[in-house]
Amino acid sequence: MAYDYDKLYGDTPDALGAPTKVFVDIFQGFDRADARVLDVGCGQGRDALFIARLGHRVVGVDLSPNGIRDLRDAATREDLPIQGVVADVETYVPEGDFDVILIDRTLHMLAEPKRLAVLERLLNHVSPNGQVLIADEATNIPGFEAVVAESPHDWQTTFQERGYLFVRRDT
Repeated sequence: MAYDYDKLYGDTPDALGAPTKVFVDIFQGFDRADARVLDVGCGQGRDALFIARLGHRVVGVDLSPNGIRDLRDAATREDLPIQGVVADVETYVPEGDFDVILIDRTLHMLAEPKRLAVLERLLNHVSPNGQVLIADEATNIPGFEAVVAESPHDWQTTFQERGYLFVRRDT
């Protein structure tokens, strides 16, 4: 990790601020209750906590022990269905499938071969009709599109704008 997010999270409560607006909009309009959501690079849980407050079950994974500690503490205080996992996304293998995999500005921290390998691995853990929601550097989006296109599953792009790629797996 080039930037020391663990130190940032250890020194600063809610270091990254409010949930990302585009994800707030998606989940407020989500047509399904009790979805299983994986938040990759969740930090202190800015997106994960918001999503769990809407009634979804969230697994948050991050390299930072301080971030995961803060996520777990908040989830315990609010009795939210969140599991926090300290793990390196380069080697992390999720347990089971997810209705939504959220990757909010995490993969750009990895070198291109590694970030593409992580996405390829994660695509194998999306349920039929499930979604992958990616916010990242705009220059990385074409590589993500190529990984999705090479996946053995069929995918539909549901939203693409500078720095965002949202895809849904067909049944």
